Amino acid sequence: MASMDSALEEATRKLAWLNFACARGDLRSCDALLSELKVLITNFPSLPPSLEQTPNAVAELKIARATYEHAVILSMKLDDQDAFKRNLCQLKAFYMDTCGIIPTSPDEYPFLGLNLLMLLAENKIAEFHTELELLPLEALNHPCIKYAVELEQSFMEGTYNRLFSARQAVPHETYVYFIDHLAETARDEIADCSSQAYDYLPVSDAKEMLMFTSDEELLEYISEEQHEWEIKNCSVFFDVAKSKPDVALPCFKMIKQTLSYAQELEQIV
Repeated sequence: MASMDSALEEATRKLAWLNFACARGDLRSCDALLSELKVLITNFPSLPPSLEQTPNAVAELKIARATYEHAVILSMKLDDQDAFKRNLCQLKAFYMDTCGIIPTSPDEYPFLGLNLLMLLAENKIAEFHTELELLPLEALNHPCIKYAVELEQSFMEGTYNRLFSARQAVPHETYVYFIDHLAETARDEIADCSSQAYDYLPVSDAKEMLMFTSDEELLEYISEEQHEWEIKNCSVFFDVAKSKPDVALPCFKMIKQTLSYAQELEQIV
């Protein structure tokens, strides 16, 4: 018991230092303290999945949950998406498994909304809806969850202009990170559709369609992301050599099969 109490006291001190380092924006200290805290909390018997009901269980769970909330934010500031996913997965276990054991975190829905934004930014729509269905009904009224749901609707409707303006109305400061990634995903979708629909577009039209504010932004995007595009005579030429899907033949084949099935059914009747 004494060793557990000392581990709890040390974790409490380090969490206080972590809060101070985060307030200062000292990312290096935050990273070091988080690593130490993650090692310390492995000694807590009350953590999921065991959830042992020890005298220090409430305090241990609160410290561990706060540790992973900090870890999620730090991983975004360090632009480490793999770490973000690992830390968020750990954090979700505290939100789901400790319900009724410790008070609900005031940041629970903002972090769960962040999870939805991540899935949307990666165009994982099926997983987005799976995670959404796991949330309680009252969560759908939270501004952070509503924000993610509305963005998903805009994404699916193809009203991409809402996605590019969504940065101005984020309900939580941490959302800016994935809003920028979502905008990139939407731009890639527009680019893919444009290259399939057109052989070329005037630079001014391509810039407007891809929602850039200057020709320089368009040129940078093409040089970094669209190596098969070419700018000639004030126009953007898409990869005309790329074979485009022949939609006509499969359609005629399907129509022929359907008519054949209908004739066979008529003979049976």
